[in-house]
Amino acid sequence: MQPSTSPVLKDLVLVGGGHSHVVVLKRFGMRPVPGLRLTLIARDVHTPYSGMLPGYIAGCYDYDQCHIDLGRLARFAGARFLRAEVEGLDLDNRKVICGDRPPVSYDLLSINTGSRPNTCEVPGAAEWAVPVKPIDRFLVRWDALIQRVLAHPGRFRVAVVGGGAGGVELALASRQRLSDELARAGQDPGGIEHTLVTATSEILPTHNPGVRRRLLRTLANRGVRVLTGRRVVEVGPSRLICEDGTVVPAETALWVTQAAAPDWPRTAGLATDAAGFIRVDDTLRSVSHPEVFAAGDVAVMGGEPRPKAGVFAVRQGPPLERNLRRVALGRKPRPFRPQTRFLSLISTGGRHAVASRGRWALEGDWVWWWKDWIDRRFMASFADLPEMPEVTAPSSEPGLADQAALNELATPLMRCGGCGAKVGSGVLERVMGRLSGVVRDDVLLGLGAPDDAAVLQVPTGRVLVQSVDYFRAFIDDPYLFGRIAANHALGDLFAMNADPQSALAVATLPFGRESVMEDQLFQLMSGALTALDACGAALVGGHSGEGAELAFGLVVNGLADPSALLHKRGMSPGELMILTKPLGTGTLLAAHMRYRAKGRWVQAALEAMTVSSQAAAACLHGHGASACTDVTGFGLLGHLVEMTRASACGAVLNLDALPLLDGAGETLAQGIFSSLQPQNLRLRRAVQRPEDAARHPHYPLLFDPQTAGGLLASVPSEKAEGCIAELHRLGYTAACVIGRVESLSKDSVPVRLLTSAGQRSST
Repeated sequence: MQPSTSPVLKDLVLVGGGHSHVVVLKRFGMRPVPGLRLTLIARDVHTPYSGMLPGYIAGCYDYDQCHIDLGRLARFAGARFLRAEVEGLDLDNRKVICGDRPPVSYDLLSINTGSRPNTCEVPGAAEWAVPVKPIDRFLVRWDALIQRVLAHPGRFRVAVVGGGAGGVELALASRQRLSDELARAGQDPGGIEHTLVTATSEILPTHNPGVRRRLLRTLANRGVRVLTGRRVVEVGPSRLICEDGTVVPAETALWVTQAAAPDWPRTAGLATDAAGFIRVDDTLRSVSHPEVFAAGDVAVMGGEPRPKAGVFAVRQGPPLERNLRRVALGRKPRPFRPQTRFLSLISTGGRHAVASRGRWALEGDWVWWWKDWIDRRFMASFADLPEMPEVTAPSSEPGLADQAALNELATPLMRCGGCGAKVGSGVLERVMGRLSGVVRDDVLLGLGAPDDAAVLQVPTGRVLVQSVDYFRAFIDDPYLFGRIAANHALGDLFAMNADPQSALAVATLPFGRESVMEDQLFQLMSGALTALDACGAALVGGHSGEGAELAFGLVVNGLADPSALLHKRGMSPGELMILTKPLGTGTLLAAHMRYRAKGRWVQAALEAMTVSSQAAAACLHGHGASACTDVTGFGLLGHLVEMTRASACGAVLNLDALPLLDGAGETLAQGIFSSLQPQNLRLRRAVQRPEDAARHPHYPLLFDPQTAGGLLASVPSEKAEGCIAELHRLGYTAACVIGRVESLSKDSVPVRLLTSAGQRSST
């Protein structure tokens, strides 16, 4: 689904990308509610499916097969995706508190963040144990554990703490995978030792005896020692100590014990049980705050306790979505009763599994293939997303039954133009009152003054450097968009070796409720201030108005020593060309719009866009750069041609040396290009024999428009190596030499393309 053009009447915020919420997002994407804006706040862009975790650990699945792409799913649902860690709630003012960004307002809130193993009560567990939840963090430590095992001299001892289904599956899966990794490395596959430790008198206490018997046999056959009735009371770097005095030697402990709740729901004031899990009624609504819902591991239903298993979170998805929809529309939520029995499919490390339901149990390879079919079908439902029409009117779904919101909105058939399209003074005053940026002595009149314009002072011996950038939003997170837009605008100052002094902002906001517009403007400006504050620039004013979609830009002012300015002119033959950031933002954003980019690719590109070029500019200037520009909308070739024309020089580029953002090669290979690419492609006339290079996989990168791209500079050849080393130390890890400056060719075509071997690229 494309984002709705309906004015926003209510905000539904989903905290966490758990199994219930992925179902909610899919169902809202299939049947949206005009006027209801969805926002997903999640720490990671890919959420793991717990049902396939043992298979991933055992090596049966790769990363993408067992992860749901939240960025892609949120886009399908028309939801804003905010990548952030939630630290608390302001229940009185209905705001979600995030650690590194402004609070997020909500009318309705749903929480599905999962749980974590309880390591707090056992000394040393938090420091030395590896908890299986959150799963995404466990997987990072799991990859590191594999490397530890391969590098460890002698036998490596693994203890798995927890005798439930999760602990048994993890013990068998990790045993299988680590043995396989040792064998592939030419080491003894028997060099791994596993012990399963549980405080209960038997493993799998909630399952029937037939299941326990089968899995005890499998554990014994796989060489996993089982210690029951041993409660771990201390964890050290190489051992576990049990309550009865038993010492279990272990180089690592995988922690799969009783689940624990996050601290912030109880601290915020939500009603919780003694363990801190959110108490909800049979509609999944908080018993203390009716505007809050919760599902999955983080929630507990009064009178209907269930194990902390993914199957229950998945089953809660449809009733949760139905009740969120009903409450948003002013209706009463409906109760639901979770199942008392559920099918349990427990894998045994390889392609073999045990099935149980109630009193019966079965096992075999066919059970694993059955489980594999079920899991793959579930994951396919979130990978094969249908094309949905844009939502412009409530034709298939009634609009929001919120008369107060409708009265506040009072949308006329046509919005005014001119100054009548400005954002109201009340909104502006409140937003400006909440913002606090850099204060500079050379800003004589700025935000704090009621005058009609800002007044700036230019010190003696300095010159004023100005630039402007403005574009419509390409992501649905206004805070991140504001930060990237400001960083993009500042790049022009850094390219000329100017120190940022001040900025004027211009914002266009989609029309909506006054409170919605205020929040969006505050998020936008807060993001911009993050970039401005970091480089010492003061926000001194601006303009805001209404429009069809969110857009933002800034006029940026900088101060520079005229003798130290860097220009596009100044290159000399023999110098080397350095690029400080990887390429590919244009193709990746285009692929994101078409649901064809992986979330982690887009996230990495957005993170690259937030990286300031200020330190890179100082480094280039310090290493004698003779010319510099920032690579933005015209693409690498367009900006390089500007430099060659201004310097009356030619340039040779090594196509194989061009640095790429993750995923850019894949999206280019699929023929996915930015809408600006065809116009930039006209610049191929500046390339000698472009037909020889047209089939090179990096060739389209020359024309790919960049947002907040890197700096392109010419540096004396003898200083290039030191410059690259310092850029890497400063965090520009993709910085590299991509070519050299040469004398202009006789036919006046300025750019030649070479391969890394120094030969002209050819088909």
